[in-house]
Amino acid sequence: MLKMDEIQKRLLLEVADLHDVPMGAYNLRANGKSVGRGSSANIEITSKEDGSGIDIRIKPGTKNESVHIPVVMSESGMKETVYNDFYIGEGADVVIVAGCGIDNCGTQDSEHDGVHRFFVGENAKVKYVEKHYGSGDGKGQRILNPVTEVTMEAGSSMEMEMVQIKGVDSTSRTTKANLKADASLIVRERLMTHGTQYAYSEYEVTLDGENASADVVSRGVAKDKSYQKLDLRIVGNAACHGHTECDSIIMDEGRILAVPSLEANNVDAMLVHEAAIGKIAGDQLIKLMTLGLTEKEAEEQIVNGFLK
Repeated sequence: MLKMDEIQKRLLLEVADLHDVPMGAYNLRANGKSVGRGSSANIEITSKEDGSGIDIRIKPGTKNESVHIPVVMSESGMKETVYNDFYIGEGADVVIVAGCGIDNCGTQDSEHDGVHRFFVGENAKVKYVEKHYGSGDGKGQRILNPVTEVTMEAGSSMEMEMVQIKGVDSTSRTTKANLKADASLIVRERLMTHGTQYAYSEYEVTLDGENASADVVSRGVAKDKSYQKLDLRIVGNAACHGHTECDSIIMDEGRILAVPSLEANNVDAMLVHEAAIGKIAGDQLIKLMTLGLTEKEAEEQIVNGFLK
C-alpha cells in the first residue's frame, strides 16, 4: 500500500487513475519526496546525481509496458522544479502517464514546475498522458508550469494527451518537438478555465525530416473571467505535413487569444491551420432543454461532450 494520506490518494486518482501501486515501472512523488519507486526488467528508473529529478531508460524492443510518474502536493507554500529525462529505445512501444495534482487549503501559493525531455528512438512508439488538477479551499494559488521537449528519431511516433479541466489557477505550458524523417506526432489538448484563472499554451513543432508529420489540436473552454492564450507554431523544413487546430468555447466574461503560426522553408512542406472561437449555439441549448434539462445543465452537458 502507498504511504499517502487520503488527500494525496484522491489527487493520485484524479491525475493518474491509480488507487495503489501500479503495474510496471513507476515513481510516485508527494510533497517534494519520493513515496514509491519500482523498475521492471525493461524499464529502469534512477535518480539524477544532483537530486533534481529522475532518468527513465526503456530498453529497445520493449512492448506493452507502462511507466507512471505522477506528482501530488498537499502542503500550502510548496514550490519545486523537477527534471525528468526519458530515453526510449529503438522499436519500443510504451505508455507513459505523468501529471500533477495540487490541493491547497492554505494562504500561500503552491507550485510545481516539471521539465520533461523525451528522446524517442528509431521506430519507437510512445503514448504520453499528462493530466493537471487542482483542489482546496485556501486563498493560495495552485500553479503548474510544465515544459516538454521531444526529440524524435526516424520512423518514431508519439501521441500526447494533455488535459487540464479543473482547479488550476495559473499555468504556462511549453511544448517543443523536433521530428526526423517519417516521424509522426499527434497532440490532443483539453483545457477548461474558470473564475480568474490564467492558462497559456505554447506549441512549437519543427519538421526536419522527409515525410515527417504533426497534428496538433487544442480544445478549450473559458468560463467566468478566465483567460486563455494559445500559440501554435509549425515549422516545415522538408517535404512534410503539418496541421494545427484551435477550437474554443467562450462563456460569461471569458477571453481567448489564439495565435497560429506556420513557417514553410521547403516547397513541398504542406502546412494547415484551423481556428474557431465562439459561444455555445442557442439551438443546442434549446434542444437539450426540451428534454427536461435546465439551461445550466444543458451547458454542462455540451461542455463535457466538447472536452471528451
